[in-house]
Amino acid sequence: MARVTFVGYGEDAGLAGFRSGGLDQSCSLFLPQPGQSEPVLPPAQEPGAWYMAYRSMPDDERAIMRSYTVRAQRPEAGEVDIDFALHEDGGPACVWAEKAAPGDRVKMLGPADADNTGVRFKLPAEAPWVLLWADETALPAASAILETLPAGLPVRAFFEVPYAADELTLETAADLKATWLARETGADALEAIRAASDLPDGAPYIWLAGEAGAMKLIRRHLINDRGYDRRSVSFTGYWRKGASEDNLRDEAAAGVTEED
Repeated sequence: MARVTFVGYGEDAGLAGFRSGGLDQSCSLFLPQPGQSEPVLPPAQEPGAWYMAYRSMPDDERAIMRSYTVRAQRPEAGEVDIDFALHEDGGPACVWAEKAAPGDRVKMLGPADADNTGVRFKLPAEAPWVLLWADETALPAASAILETLPAGLPVRAFFEVPYAADELTLETAADLKATWLARETGADALEAIRAASDLPDGAPYIWLAGEAGAMKLIRRHLINDRGYDRRSVSFTGYWRKGASEDNLRDEAAAGVTEED
């Protein structure tokens, strides 16, 4: 993982208009194309018209758009942290993060209200315990979620990472029992969750985020095999094997959902 701290510049100095809701807050980063000093975007206008104008720009000119979660925001310092998962076959955001240096410019599209639809983790007050699954792309969001949970709340978490050395020390007041699953050892999250015989009693609040195919199988097991209420499951496919984010956005525009 690489953590990049962003500050505002120009009219956005201090990031005064950015209102992260914490937890798994999503935002969009716009990255420059190779050879550009900063990302190129169409003029500000109505959201729908703006996006159409953005997509109509030449592919090699318009900024590269990628979705990320906010790891932390420090309003008093005017700073936002975003963690990037680095890998050898990484896409443009991974390549950018590996070379990021002070003074590099991106643009960010994020919320002006902390209570927004980009925060998917909504813990019910009556939930007796929480079940989490995240791969490395969702680990920053899971870490931020854990830091907010109340003391003593039972949490059972399954974290899937490429290598055993990727295991993190997590901070939480909750009663956390975490299982780390390194793919280099052949560990499989679905098998681990299926085999878990020590889950707390009662109906949990469930948060799943990561690779869409794996997430779908885990969600199906929790609902169909374990009988948990589907209405208590928050799930988000952060990426999908064999598809770029551009592919996923095109599918979303065509009405294809993560459940399809």
